[in-house]
Amino acid sequence: MRRGFKVPDIKTPVAADLIATAHALADAARIATLKHFRTADLAAETKEAHRFDPVTAADRLSEERMRAILAERRPDDAILGEEFGSKSGISGLTWVLDPIDGTRGYLAGTPTWGVLISVADASGPIYGIIDQPYIGERFEGGLGVSRLTGPMGLQVLKTRAPRALDQAILFTTFPEVGTSEEQTAFRRVTPQVRLVRYGMDCYAYALIAAGQIDLVIEAGLQAYDVQAPIAVIEAAGGIVTDWEGRPCHDGGRVLAAANPEVHARALALLKG
Repeated sequence: MRRGFKVPDIKTPVAADLIATAHALADAARIATLKHFRTADLAAETKEAHRFDPVTAADRLSEERMRAILAERRPDDAILGEEFGSKSGISGLTWVLDPIDGTRGYLAGTPTWGVLISVADASGPIYGIIDQPYIGERFEGGLGVSRLTGPMGLQVLKTRAPRALDQAILFTTFPEVGTSEEQTAFRRVTPQVRLVRYGMDCYAYALIAAGQIDLVIEAGLQAYDVQAPIAVIEAAGGIVTDWEGRPCHDGGRVLAAANPEVHARALALLKG
């Protein structure tokens, strides 16, 4: 990504085109993923030998469709995608794509897997979408936008106001969070919150932006797992960092919070 790109105002043609392109990607990914969802012949390969890390035809089709749109509409932009890697660009912008976030859930027929789409400059993500194809919800944030569209209509996204940590709701995808050291840090937080839930993948981040929950703590993430959630949560008033309080645009250990107060309390426990 080239330094010096100026984030456009929402009213400019550049911002409008970025937002429209992101929605076109999300629309295409919805069709591609729903084509295979809950079908009897859906098969999966594993990317890793030591654990089941699945990829399906739907993952590949979803990313192929999105890349085809970018090749037509934004050929000068770079791309980073989970399934097909990196494509260089000259515009200073990079599209970061996760064609199915939560492929394990997708295989199991659960409804809360999603598609993650973001566009970033040298400083990090400036706009993102968390799309939930099966339940029909689309969360977006950045470039002056913070909104949810879905079965309940259009809603403004706003994170939850500060409250005591013992009233907070915490999510993570897997009970076994990362390494043994990371699990120990995570377990310093769990006894202090009101409720811990597992398994929502990217939907947990969307719930922070929607003001439903307070915290998501995860480890071992990639850039395509987190850049869209960062854009959506920050636009809604939340904060996303690593476990040291630093930017986490490249993934790794991630602490997402509804507000700076609950973030600070969880961060202190993670750091021990």
